[in-house]
Amino acid sequence: MPKMKTKSSVKKRFKITGTGKVLAGPGMKRHGLINRPQKMKRQNRGSQVLTPMDARTVKQWAPYGL
Repeated sequence: MPKMKTKSSVKKRFKITGTGKVLAGPGMKRHGLINRPQKMKRQNRGSQVLTPMDARTVKQWAPYGL
């Protein structure tokens, strides 16, 4: 049986914790930041935990973990 491939975009954008949660960086932080409120820019620092349904999709795209 051949190995399954991991999606390259998932390798770059997500991280799976030891307990199985999926961490992702927030969106809306690349360009056009002058138009966004300071509160939104502050709250989008760091990484965020994905919802269980989104995490399940990411784990399917990374069959052997990251």
